[in-house]
Amino acid sequence: MRTHGPGGMRRSFSAAGGYRLASWCTGPAAVTPVVCVHGAGVSSRPLLPLVARLGESVETWAVDLPGSGQSSRPAEPLGLTALGDVLADWLEAVELSRVCLLGSSFGCQVVTDAAVRHPGRVRSLVLVGPTADPMARTWPRTVARWLRDSVRESPRMVPLNIADYRDCGTRGALFAFRESLRDRMEDRLPAVTVPTLVVRGEHDVLVPRPWAEEVTRLVPRARLVTVPGSPHMVPFRDPEALAALVAEFVRQDAGAGG
Repeated sequence: MRTHGPGGMRRSFSAAGGYRLASWCTGPAAVTPVVCVHGAGVSSRPLLPLVARLGESVETWAVDLPGSGQSSRPAEPLGLTALGDVLADWLEAVELSRVCLLGSSFGCQVVTDAAVRHPGRVRSLVLVGPTADPMARTWPRTVARWLRDSVRESPRMVPLNIADYRDCGTRGALFAFRESLRDRMEDRLPAVTVPTLVVRGEHDVLVPRPWAEEVTRLVPRARLVTVPGSPHMVPFRDPEALAALVAEFVRQDAGAGG
Protein backbone atom coordinates (compact mmCIF):
# COMPACT_ATOMS: atom_id res chain seq x y z
CA MET A 1 0.00 0.00 0.00
CA ARG A 2 1.35 3.44 -0.94
CA THR A 3 0.12 6.87 0.09
CA HIS A 4 1.46 10.37 -0.38
CA GLY A 5 2.91 12.33 2.53
CA PRO A 6 4.43 15.76 3.14
CA GLY A 7 6.67 17.23 0.49
CA GLY A 8 5.65 14.65 -2.07
CA MET A 9 7.07 11.75 -0.04
CA ARG A 10 5.49 8.38 -0.70
CA ARG A 11 4.67 6.23 2.32
CA SER A 12 4.58 2.49 1.74
CA PHE A 13 4.01 -0.66 3.77
CA SER A 14 5.85 -3.83 2.77
CA ALA A 15 6.10 -7.35 4.19
CA ALA A 16 9.66 -8.32 5.08
CA GLY A 17 11.08 -10.89 7.48
CA GLY A 18 7.61 -11.65 8.79
CA TYR A 19 6.88 -8.02 9.68
CA ARG A 20 4.96 -5.13 8.14
CA LEU A 21 7.45 -2.33 7.62
CA ALA A 22 6.63 1.30 6.95
CA SER A 23 8.89 3.32 4.68
CA TRP A 24 9.12 6.73 3.04
CA CYS A 25 10.51 7.48 -0.40
CA THR A 26 11.08 10.54 -2.53
CA GLY A 27 13.30 11.75 -5.33
CA PRO A 28 14.15 10.70 -8.89
CA ALA A 29 15.08 7.10 -9.65
CA ALA A 30 18.81 6.58 -9.20
CA VAL A 31 21.43 3.94 -9.93
CA THR A 32 22.34 4.05 -6.24
CA PRO A 33 19.34 4.84 -4.01
CA VAL A 34 20.05 6.01 -0.47
CA VAL A 35 18.28 4.13 2.34
CA CYS A 36 18.24 5.82 5.77
CA VAL A 37 18.14 3.71 8.94
CA HIS A 38 17.21 5.28 12.29
CA GLY A 39 18.71 4.94 15.75
CA ALA A 40 17.76 3.07 18.93
CA GLY A 41 14.26 3.57 20.30
CA VAL A 42 13.26 6.02 17.59
CA SER A 43 11.92 5.83 14.03
CA SER A 44 12.34 7.55 10.69
CA ARG A 45 10.64 10.72 11.96
CA PRO A 46 13.87 12.61 12.79
CA LEU A 47 15.36 11.53 9.45
CA LEU A 48 12.56 12.88 7.25
CA PRO A 49 14.06 16.39 6.93
CA LEU A 50 17.15 14.75 5.45
CA VAL A 51 15.06 12.48 3.23
CA ALA A 52 13.19 15.49 1.86
CA ARG A 53 16.36 17.47 1.19
CA LEU A 54 18.42 14.60 -0.22
CA GLY A 55 15.44 13.51 -2.32
CA GLU A 56 15.75 16.70 -4.33
CA SER A 57 18.66 15.09 -6.17
CA VAL A 58 18.82 11.39 -5.24
CA GLU A 59 16.25 8.63 -4.77
CA THR A 60 16.02 8.48 -0.98
CA TRP A 61 14.26 6.10 1.39
CA ALA A 62 13.76 5.79 5.14
CA VAL A 63 12.47 2.62 6.75
CA ASP A 64 11.03 1.96 10.22
CA LEU A 65 12.57 -1.21 11.64
CA PRO A 66 10.31 -3.71 13.47
CA GLY A 67 8.96 -2.24 16.69
CA SER A 68 9.59 1.35 15.63
CA GLY A 69 7.35 4.05 14.18
CA GLN A 70 4.56 2.69 12.03
CA SER A 71 6.06 -0.77 11.52
CA SER A 72 4.64 -3.82 13.30
CA ARG A 73 5.97 -4.70 16.75
CA PRO A 74 7.52 -8.15 17.27
CA ALA A 75 6.51 -10.30 20.22
CA GLU A 76 10.09 -9.98 21.46
CA PRO A 77 12.48 -7.11 20.63
CA LEU A 78 14.91 -7.99 17.86
CA GLY A 79 18.66 -8.10 18.34
CA LEU A 80 21.16 -6.44 16.05
CA THR A 81 21.71 -9.33 13.63
CA ALA A 82 17.97 -9.94 13.35
CA LEU A 83 17.49 -6.28 12.45
CA GLY A 84 20.22 -6.58 9.82
CA ASP A 85 18.45 -9.60 8.32
CA VAL A 86 15.08 -7.83 8.25
CA LEU A 87 16.68 -4.81 6.58
CA ALA A 88 18.14 -7.06 3.88
CA ASP A 89 14.76 -8.79 3.43
CA TRP A 90 13.07 -5.40 3.11
CA LEU A 91 15.54 -4.29 0.43
CA GLU A 92 14.62 -7.41 -1.54
CA ALA A 93 10.89 -6.87 -0.95
CA VAL A 94 10.97 -3.33 -2.36
CA GLU A 95 13.34 -4.41 -5.15
CA LEU A 96 16.30 -2.30 -4.13
CA SER A 97 19.80 -3.59 -4.79
CA ARG A 98 23.27 -2.08 -4.53
CA VAL A 99 22.08 0.77 -2.32
CA CYS A 100 23.87 3.30 -0.18
CA LEU A 101 22.85 2.52 3.39
CA LEU A 102 22.88 5.57 5.65
CA GLY A 103 22.82 4.78 9.35
CA SER A 104 22.14 7.33 12.08
CA SER A 105 23.52 6.56 15.56
CA PHE A 106 22.55 2.90 16.35
CA GLY A 107 21.48 2.68 12.70
CA CYS A 108 25.22 2.69 11.90
CA GLN A 109 25.57 -0.56 13.80
CA VAL A 110 22.64 -2.07 11.89
CA VAL A 111 23.86 -1.04 8.44
CA THR A 112 27.42 -2.21 9.03
CA ASP A 113 26.03 -5.60 10.08
CA ALA A 114 23.93 -5.74 6.92
CA ALA A 115 26.88 -4.68 4.76
CA VAL A 116 29.11 -7.42 6.13
CA ARG A 117 26.56 -10.25 6.11
CA HIS A 118 24.53 -9.21 3.01
CA PRO A 119 27.21 -7.62 0.82
CA GLY A 120 25.36 -8.19 -2.45
CA ARG A 121 22.77 -5.54 -1.58
CA VAL A 122 25.09 -2.77 -0.39
CA ARG A 123 27.15 -0.53 -2.66
CA SER A 124 28.29 2.03 -0.07
CA LEU A 125 27.73 3.23 3.49
CA VAL A 126 27.25 6.54 5.26
CA LEU A 127 27.76 6.36 9.04
CA VAL A 128 26.34 9.44 10.76
CA GLY A 129 27.26 9.64 14.44
CA PRO A 130 28.33 5.97 14.72
CA THR A 131 27.73 4.45 18.16
CA ALA A 132 28.85 3.09 20.51
CA ASP A 133 32.16 4.56 21.67
CA PRO A 134 34.02 1.79 23.58
CA MET A 135 35.05 4.40 26.18
CA ALA A 136 31.39 4.89 27.19
CA ARG A 137 29.79 1.45 27.05
CA THR A 138 28.09 1.75 30.40
CA TRP A 139 24.67 3.21 31.22
CA PRO A 140 26.02 6.00 33.49
CA ARG A 141 28.56 7.22 30.93
CA THR A 142 26.13 6.98 28.03
CA VAL A 143 23.36 8.83 29.88
CA ALA A 144 25.80 11.53 30.97
CA ARG A 145 26.95 12.05 27.40
CA TRP A 146 23.38 12.04 26.12
CA LEU A 147 22.38 14.73 28.60
CA ARG A 148 25.34 16.90 27.62
CA ASP A 149 24.54 16.48 23.93
CA SER A 150 20.81 17.13 24.34
CA VAL A 151 21.30 20.79 25.24
CA ARG A 152 22.56 21.40 21.69
CA GLU A 153 19.85 19.42 19.90
CA SER A 154 16.90 21.16 18.31
CA PRO A 155 13.89 21.46 20.66
CA ARG A 156 11.71 20.66 17.65
CA MET A 157 12.91 17.08 17.95
CA VAL A 158 11.32 16.60 21.41
CA PRO A 159 7.75 15.85 20.23
CA LEU A 160 9.16 13.46 17.62
CA ASN A 161 11.13 11.58 20.26
CA ILE A 162 8.09 11.39 22.53
CA ALA A 163 6.05 9.86 19.70
CA ASP A 164 8.87 7.46 18.86
CA TYR A 165 9.35 6.21 22.43
CA ARG A 166 5.57 5.79 22.73
CA ASP A 167 5.52 3.64 19.59
CA CYS A 168 8.58 1.61 20.57
CA GLY A 169 7.56 1.16 24.20
CA THR A 170 9.82 1.24 27.25
CA ARG A 171 10.83 -2.41 26.90
CA GLY A 172 11.68 -2.08 23.22
CA ALA A 173 13.63 1.15 23.68
CA LEU A 174 15.68 -0.19 26.59
CA PHE A 175 16.44 -3.38 24.68
CA ALA A 176 17.65 -1.37 21.67
CA PHE A 177 19.92 0.76 23.85
CA ARG A 178 21.33 -2.39 25.48
CA GLU A 179 22.04 -3.82 22.02
CA SER A 180 23.88 -0.64 21.11
CA LEU A 181 26.09 -0.88 24.21
CA ARG A 182 26.63 -4.63 23.84
CA ASP A 183 27.65 -4.58 20.19
CA ARG A 184 31.36 -4.29 19.38
CA MET A 185 31.06 -2.69 15.97
CA GLU A 186 34.82 -2.20 15.80
CA ASP A 187 35.29 -5.96 15.46
CA ARG A 188 33.45 -6.09 12.11
CA LEU A 189 34.46 -2.75 10.61
CA PRO A 190 37.60 -4.19 8.93
CA ALA A 191 35.26 -6.55 7.03
CA VAL A 192 33.33 -3.63 5.49
CA THR A 193 34.59 -3.61 1.91
CA VAL A 194 32.44 -0.87 0.37
CA PRO A 195 33.25 2.87 0.17
CA THR A 196 32.20 4.51 3.43
CA LEU A 197 31.62 8.09 4.51
CA VAL A 198 31.83 8.70 8.26
CA VAL A 199 30.05 11.87 9.38
CA ARG A 200 30.33 13.48 12.80
CA GLY A 201 28.76 16.66 14.15
CA GLU A 202 31.38 19.06 15.48
CA HIS A 203 29.74 19.11 18.92
CA ASP A 204 28.66 15.45 19.08
CA VAL A 205 29.28 14.40 22.68
CA LEU A 206 28.09 10.82 22.11
CA VAL A 207 30.65 10.33 19.33
CA PRO A 208 33.91 12.05 20.29
CA ARG A 209 36.33 12.80 17.46
CA PRO A 210 38.86 10.09 18.51
CA TRP A 211 36.16 7.42 18.18
CA ALA A 212 34.99 8.76 14.81
CA GLU A 213 38.62 8.71 13.65
CA GLU A 214 39.01 5.13 14.87
CA VAL A 215 35.89 4.06 12.96
CA THR A 216 37.33 5.67 9.84
CA ARG A 217 40.71 3.99 10.35
CA LEU A 218 39.17 0.54 10.79
CA VAL A 219 37.09 0.63 7.60
CA PRO A 220 39.44 -0.01 4.65
CA ARG A 221 37.78 2.49 2.27
CA ALA A 222 36.50 5.25 4.56
CA ARG A 223 36.90 8.98 5.02
CA LEU A 224 35.70 11.28 7.80
CA VAL A 225 33.79 14.54 7.43
CA THR A 226 32.81 16.89 10.27
CA VAL A 227 29.66 19.03 10.08
CA PRO A 228 30.43 22.37 11.75
CA GLY A 229 28.23 23.45 14.66
CA SER A 230 26.13 20.29 14.76
CA PRO A 231 25.49 17.93 17.71
CA HIS A 232 24.75 14.21 17.44
CA MET A 233 21.59 14.35 15.32
CA VAL A 234 23.06 15.88 12.18
CA PRO A 235 20.20 14.61 9.94
CA PHE A 236 17.70 16.73 11.88
CA ARG A 237 19.86 19.66 12.92
CA ASP A 238 21.54 20.29 9.56
CA PRO A 239 19.85 18.24 6.82
CA GLU A 240 21.01 20.63 4.10
CA ALA A 241 24.71 20.16 4.87
CA LEU A 242 24.37 16.40 5.27
CA ALA A 243 22.33 16.04 2.08
CA ALA A 244 25.01 17.88 0.12
CA LEU A 245 27.72 15.60 1.53
CA VAL A 246 25.79 12.41 0.82
CA ALA A 247 24.74 13.46 -2.70
CA GLU A 248 28.34 14.25 -3.61
CA PHE A 249 29.56 10.98 -2.04
CA VAL A 250 27.03 8.95 -4.05
CA ARG A 251 27.95 10.79 -7.27
CA GLN A 252 31.66 10.22 -6.73
CA ASP A 253 31.13 6.54 -5.95
CA ALA A 254 28.98 6.09 -9.06
CA GLY A 255 31.59 7.87 -11.16
CA ALA A 256 34.31 5.62 -9.79
CA GLY A 257 32.30 2.53 -10.64
CA GLY A 258 31.82 1.49 -7.00
